[in-house]
Amino acid sequence: MSTRRAATTRKVLGSLAVLGTAAAVAGLGTFGTFTDSTTPVTTQLTSGTVSIDLTRPAAPIPATTTGLLPGDSLSRTLTLTNDGDNPLSSVHLGVTATTSILTSDPVNGLQLALASCSAPWTQHGTTTPTYTCPGTTTPLGSGPAVGNRGIPGAASLTPGAADNLLVTLTLPTSADNRFQGQTSTLTLTFSGVQRTATTR
Repeated sequence: MSTRRAATTRKVLGSLAVLGTAAAVAGLGTFGTFTDSTTPVTTQLTSGTVSIDLTRPAAPIPATTTGLLPGDSLSRTLTLTNDGDNPLSSVHLGVTATTSILTSDPVNGLQLALASCSAPWTQHGTTTPTYTCPGTTTPLGSGPAVGNRGIPGAASLTPGAADNLLVTLTLPTSADNRFQGQTSTLTLTFSGVQRTATTR
C-alpha cells in the first residue's frame, strides 16, 4: 500500500514539475515593457542642378563648308553657360565625326583649335567671318578634330558664369591628293561634370 502510494506521489510530483516548467516558460513572454521616443526632427533635402547651355552668337552652327583646301580654316563662336545652381568639377568638349580620311588621319586631317575670350568675340564679315577678342584671349588647346578634350580653367565651372569660345577647324597644308573630294560631318558636344561630393 505504501509502495503504491509512493509511486502515485512520484507521478503527481512529476506532473507538477512539468506543469511548473511550462508555466515558467509561458511566463517569459508576459513581463511588461517601458518605451520612449524622441520628438520628431524634420530634415529637408533638395538636390542640386547640373546644367550647361550652349548658344551660338553671330554666324551660326551648323556650318556647311565646301571647297576646303589645304591651309583653309573655318571659325565659329560659341557661348557656354553654367545655368545650373552648382559648380562643376570639369567641362569637356567631345567631337565625333562620320568616317572619312578628313577626320581619321590625326596628322594630315582636320585639326581643331579652341580658344576663349574674356569678353564676347567681335565678328567681322558674314560670308567668311573672322573674329577678334576685345579682351584677353586664352588658348585652350589644339589637335586632331575628333576626340575628347578638357577645357582648363573654364569660367563655366561657376554657376551663372559663361565661356566665350572660338572653335577653329583647319585642314593642314600637309593634306595631299587623298583628301580631295572628301566629306565629313562633325558633332560637337560639351559635357559638364558635377563638383566633388562632400559631407553635408
